[in-house]
Amino acid sequence: MQFWRAAGFAALFVSSVACRAAAQDVTLTSRDGSVELSGTLLGFDGEFYRVETEYGELTLDGSGVLCDGPGCPDLQDFVAEIAVSGSATMGAVLMPALVEGFGLRNGYRTDREAESDAYFTYLLTDEETGKLAARIRFRVTTTDEGFADLLANEADMVMALREIRTDERNRAREAGMGDLTGANRSRVLALDAIVPIVAPNNPVRAISAQDLAEVYAGRIANWSALGGPDAPITLHAPDPGTGLGQAVGDRLLDPAGLEMSAEATVHMRGAEISRAVADDPFAIGLASYAEIEDAQAVVLTGSCGRTLRASRRSIKTEDYPLTAPMFLYLPARRLPKVGREFLAYTRGLAAQNVIRRAGFVDQAPEEVPVDDQGDRFVNAIAAAGAEVTLGELQRMVATLSPMARLTISFRFEAGSIRLDAQSRSNVQQLARALEQGQYDTRRLLFVGFSDGDGASGANRDIALRRAEAVRRAVTIAAETANLERVTLDVDAFGEALPMACDDSAWGRQANRRVEVWLR
Repeated sequence: MQFWRAAGFAALFVSSVACRAAAQDVTLTSRDGSVELSGTLLGFDGEFYRVETEYGELTLDGSGVLCDGPGCPDLQDFVAEIAVSGSATMGAVLMPALVEGFGLRNGYRTDREAESDAYFTYLLTDEETGKLAARIRFRVTTTDEGFADLLANEADMVMALREIRTDERNRAREAGMGDLTGANRSRVLALDAIVPIVAPNNPVRAISAQDLAEVYAGRIANWSALGGPDAPITLHAPDPGTGLGQAVGDRLLDPAGLEMSAEATVHMRGAEISRAVADDPFAIGLASYAEIEDAQAVVLTGSCGRTLRASRRSIKTEDYPLTAPMFLYLPARRLPKVGREFLAYTRGLAAQNVIRRAGFVDQAPEEVPVDDQGDRFVNAIAAAGAEVTLGELQRMVATLSPMARLTISFRFEAGSIRLDAQSRSNVQQLARALEQGQYDTRRLLFVGFSDGDGASGANRDIALRRAEAVRRAVTIAAETANLERVTLDVDAFGEALPMACDDSAWGRQANRRVEVWLR
């Protein structure tokens, strides 16, 4: 009888920190006594053993074997151990709120034991039996440190405010942790955004993305260049070692070919930036949307006059160009049952409510009626001309006016046909909704839009191909959905409905998108 299976990876499963710290010899025997295997116990998740043997690392179903030796775990009072490391923005508020919400919903009492602000543990105790079910250990530092802990086999989940870097991804794959950009290895937990902020008494209320990048590169150093007073600009920014700081580079500075000024005062926490800026009338900061506090948010604008304001809806649809998804990265290892239940909980509506109450942007789809989108259609009329005809505008209005827009949108990486990270997560989210029958008997229309660079006919063709690609990705992901109960169509209107000005890379990126409309 074969009762084990080879684990296809070398550094697998960290969920039992205690077992990892004190690995000991064990002998596992099949219940009929016909097969025996000895080795060093590397981990146990309450259901499966992970053992280093002469045949390599093997994972064995605990229900089919008997364990003998000093390393054997207590099967009756097994306590799951889960290690979480990474972003302080996520670890300070968001993840604790989700752990507490999960406990409340699943019959666990949650007790927090804190060693410091950066190190704390949640104890989950079954309220019926009084037995300790899990210890969830948090190390709250930076995104960089989170990935370092993962690669050192000291974390089961990484909290990240940026996408994994290529070198981190390659090292994780070499260590047997799988492709951390895969559908089951990464997920967007919640949404945030990078928001320029000033003091409430600062008269500057709008800035272009290009000017904002030049301010932080030190090229614009006086408020008078932005329509403000004749005074030097004081810069506050997130530390470049934090996920938010790296997102600033990825989203704001790199597209402009600029680097952060050495004159900027950097902070480890976004709340520190907000407090510093709120007290200084000549300061500007880049803060997390969830941590603006008493400062004043500044609207992004462009030479064409369109403005993009950070709001819950514009961040959720990714219409606001400086969005910053909040990721959980999960290596290819089996979590204990409690950990798997927690991950399933984070995708449900109850968790979306917790995320919203914590001040972050949730991912629960919303339907936005046409009546609430008047400014978008005004932009369309203003942009009409020789390239976008009145007939095309009329066709767009006739098609979309009986429908509502879903807050799920899809955008592509710059210069690529690959969906960006938030959009890849949206594919899985929409696919799950289809599998659950949420849109049965309804019509979903995938609508492609483009920037205005190039001929309008070619732009519409490109937008249509992108809409078809998104529809195809969603239908492939919705493996168990009965697609005969829902209508999935595609259309495209090219550059007819711009979100931002086309005079910058940020604006063009915002305009290239696939929206989902529903009837």
